[in-house]
Amino acid sequence: MGECQVSRDTVFKAYAELKKRGVVESVPNRGYFVTKNITKIFLFLDTFKAYKEVLFGSFRKNLPKNIGVDLHFHHYNIGVFEKIINDSLGKYSKYVIMNFDHPKVPQLVSKIPEEQLLIIDWKINASETQSTVYQDFGETVYHCFKANIDKISKYQELIFYYPEFTYHPKISIDYFELFCNDFGIKYNVITDAEQFKIKQGGLYLLVSDRTLANFLDQCEELGFEPGREVGVISYNETPMKKYVKNGITVISTDFELMGKKAAEFVATSKPVQFKVPTTIKLRSSL
Repeated sequence: MGECQVSRDTVFKAYAELKKRGVVESVPNRGYFVTKNITKIFLFLDTFKAYKEVLFGSFRKNLPKNIGVDLHFHHYNIGVFEKIINDSLGKYSKYVIMNFDHPKVPQLVSKIPEEQLLIIDWKINASETQSTVYQDFGETVYHCFKANIDKISKYQELIFYYPEFTYHPKISIDYFELFCNDFGIKYNVITDAEQFKIKQGGLYLLVSDRTLANFLDQCEELGFEPGREVGVISYNETPMKKYVKNGITVISTDFELMGKKAAEFVATSKPVQFKVPTTIKLRSSL
């Protein structure tokens, strides 16, 4: 300490910071030692739902053994997002973050060096130079519908239920309406829960598993069979949807692939701009 002209307090503060970051560990009566060669990754998701569990599982499975993951959630709360981002700065070698639609997000995320940052799932508020592994919420919906126009056309009306509580990107509504107008399909977009009363001949696009459960409850009450009196297309694949009511048709990105690509960024540090394919999986509910 004397040779470097650094005070004792400064040295202990430095050790405390290195310990906080997981670089060193203290052993009583022995001193400080470099920790085992384990790299810590910051993973920041919006919420933990069934399809996010698939993403998380794939991410962990494809990481090298010496990489650990600290998992956090922001629940679309900008105050929580800001605090957790600020608290994490300088503590991790890589940051994998799900952005959301808020004007403060770009400034907060820009605090992280671009070579350490990967934005996943929703590309919103990401700059052209930031690495992204993302899904498309607009054009892919149009093309999934177009590829199955024969099955969709057997229904009298196509209804998009976009509940007030969802954060699903609104661009999906724009492309939904574009598709219906281009192909002359009667349609409706509803946001009010009171209006969500299913009717025979309707085909419903649902972006929330909560509304899917409501839909299935109404089918049970009315004696409707999905794919017969009514149809349903659910957004985001989950492990159970292929078993529910002989199978629920889904529009979904490949969350397994998204997790794998995120792990590749962490392992290789190579910049990436990758759009994960979104497809429709046809089952008996359509």
